[in-house]
Amino acid sequence: MNHNQLLELLQRHAGEFLSGEELSRRLSISRTAVWKQINKLREDGYEFEAVSRKGYRLLRVPDKLAVSEIQEKLTTVKFGREIKLLDTTETTQVEARMLAESGAQSGTLVIAEEQTGARGRQGRRWFSPARKGVWMSMVLRPSCPLSFAPQLTLLTAVAVCRAIRKVSGVEAGIKWPNDLLVAGRKICGILIESVGEDELIKYCIVGIGIDANLDESDVPDELKEIATSLKIESGLEIDRAVLIGAVMNELEQLYEMYVAEGFAPIGHLWEALSVTLGRRIKVRTPQGEKSGLATALDPTGALTLMDDRGEMYTIFSGEVQLN
Repeated sequence: MNHNQLLELLQRHAGEFLSGEELSRRLSISRTAVWKQINKLREDGYEFEAVSRKGYRLLRVPDKLAVSEIQEKLTTVKFGREIKLLDTTETTQVEARMLAESGAQSGTLVIAEEQTGARGRQGRRWFSPARKGVWMSMVLRPSCPLSFAPQLTLLTAVAVCRAIRKVSGVEAGIKWPNDLLVAGRKICGILIESVGEDELIKYCIVGIGIDANLDESDVPDELKEIATSLKIESGLEIDRAVLIGAVMNELEQLYEMYVAEGFAPIGHLWEALSVTLGRRIKVRTPQGEKSGLATALDPTGALTLMDDRGEMYTIFSGEVQLN
């Protein structure tokens, strides 16, 4: 028996108890089979109340994404108009890259309910439990030099930060170049991987991971001091379809601005949301470690750092630690 039949029966009798005997009779299966299917539904995130002599009552249906619900929230022309929705995958980056190589148009979006092997910058594992966050990657085909790719990371950070603030009310801020923080703890990571051809970008894969509905108990012990979620910070369950729609809407709007006006207006928006500028920081770069005051974002999107001797440095890539 498909457990969907059992689920449909319980949903038709929402709020009522149905005994194992009744379920067994209606579905023409054994009571043991009923029990096994209930446990399978529990593994999928459904919650039941089980009472001796009364049976089972459905309490909660898990928050599962649907393409139609996401697209209802879009005001975009291209971004998110083609969606591949997966129950589980190793990483949406790989799925999106395969679509890009097969000719997928700009704005094609891959979303997974769960990722089993996602990685952030420098290969760090990204914790992506089922139905608790927004784990997605988008194909982007910008017409610009490969050297402009870092600007797209900052643009994406601005779009996601604005969407998070609008949807959840949580005052997220951007740590250069690609992390979103709330009160010093990470709530979102962004990873853009670019493929070039003749010094131009052939395509980018824009990876976004947002910790939306993790409870404190969901966060692994080793991450509790450095990671948080929108639900933990706001006390409210976040509608992930609304959040995804808001990110896509902001991202397309800012991308169109970038194409028309260049990086300058994006840079100003980034500065307004930054939690890096004006702070003492330590940066690990390929050339070594530097410390000092983060003073500005330069026209390329690089970070300007002034050390304790007053010398200025331009940081194009590196791992920032806020002091």
